Amino acid sequence: MAFNKVILVGNLTADPELKTTPSGVSLTTFSIAVNRRFAKSGEQAQTDFFNITAWRQTAEFVTRFFTKGRPILVCGSLQTRTWTDNNGTKHYATDIIADEVSFVDRKSDNPNAGGYNAPAQNAQQPTYSTPTADSGFEDLSADDELPF
Repeated sequence: MAFNKVILVGNLTADPELKTTPSGVSLTTFSIAVNRRFAKSGEQAQTDFFNITAWRQTAEFVTRFFTKGRPILVCGSLQTRTWTDNNGTKHYATDIIADEVSFVDRKSDNPNAGGYNAPAQNAQQPTYSTPTADSGFEDLSADDELPF
């Protein structure tokens, strides 16, 4: 069993730009700055920078609602790449492929969010249904009626 999940909250380092592949698929690449949780006494907290790639609707959502300096929550997976340059030097890069992105600032802090009329964007929007009497759920009106 393998598990590859990354959850980060940070600030965008630049305005994201929407690009399109030759086959018409939307994408954006951007980086976020994430402060480390702890710093040694008397030292300033360190910051890590992560490269993020978002595809399709997630890319469109990011470029529409986020700008440089805004906080963002990114859920995704790590992906590593290797390549050899013209001088024969091998290079490694680790990127985060965003599956979901979301606002993390307060409503009044982000005028671009339009009062949060835009939902968090993820690759697979779950659907929920409300149980009905026909769905096999029993309506219990009081705790003393619980079967345990």
